[in-house]
Amino acid sequence: MNTFLRNLSPSHQVGLLFVLVFGILAAISVAAFVMSLKDTHEDDLHSQKLKEFNGVLRTSWLMSTVFWIGWTLGETVATVLFGLVAFFALREFITLSPTRQGDHRSLVLAFFVVLPVQFALVITRRFDLITVFIPVYVFLAIPVVSALADDPQRFLERNAKLQWGIMVCVYGISHVPALMLLKFPNYEGKNAFLVFFLVFVVQSCMIVEYVVGRRLKRPPSAPNVSKSFNWTSWLIAVVAASLLGGLLAGLTPFKPAQAVAMAFIACVSGSLGHLVMKALKRDRGIPNWGKRGVGVTGASGLLDRVDALCFGAPIFFHSVRWYFGL
Repeated sequence: MNTFLRNLSPSHQVGLLFVLVFGILAAISVAAFVMSLKDTHEDDLHSQKLKEFNGVLRTSWLMSTVFWIGWTLGETVATVLFGLVAFFALREFITLSPTRQGDHRSLVLAFFVVLPVQFALVITRRFDLITVFIPVYVFLAIPVVSALADDPQRFLERNAKLQWGIMVCVYGISHVPALMLLKFPNYEGKNAFLVFFLVFVVQSCMIVEYVVGRRLKRPPSAPNVSKSFNWTSWLIAVVAASLLGGLLAGLTPFKPAQAVAMAFIACVSGSLGHLVMKALKRDRGIPNWGKRGVGVTGASGLLDRVDALCFGAPIFFHSVRWYFGL
């Protein structure tokens, strides 16, 4: 089997990966449909969990399809498609954050200047500028534009929220397609595996943490932020997903020990980022980002599905780039 896989061209190997991913999603979708037919009792909690699961499944189909289309049509198209994901995620974030008339110019700057420039820098492989454009230049430009609008009421709070939205939704997501543009020796045409590695280990960490948390039933470590987060289940999930990353080393340019270390970095940053996003939702008094955004953002609940990736992707990207000197 290993000999067969090695004899395939990089494009065929990546194509086989997508066949596997879509096959798994199809099997899960059929199983979920069968379970919904068997579900005849009226249980609000069970129904809510089933709806949440179906939402995750729909988002998984959407992200996998977007990534497949992007890979098929080329790196530039993939980057543009992830730019659209960032656009809808930012729109979802802003819709659930109060704004004033004085924020109009800053919002135009964020959506129609900052976002396209950031992804244009990704397309042109300006990795040094990708690192500092938003955290430095945009961080300083946003409050300047807001000040020129002559509306000082809740100035700091309004600008901080917009800056947070840009950092999470634009800066974070832009590093996902950036992984496809890194140049590893003897790894041409296989960078899709690197994105798959990141997404797979982060999502595996989240799933293991949820399952272990339900089994152990430990008291939450931050009950006002999350009723399910505790350090024991979190540590077990991070270790398990990191070891899983080691098993996937053959898909990556990493050696097994390097794959474990990189998976560990991605899992820690992604899972703790998910906790931060929960804290933001508690601050807004909402159970999920799409709850009040139905019919407004056009991507209800999208940010709930990608929040861990928004934190994990930039740290993973820069760790890989620094360690390998790319």
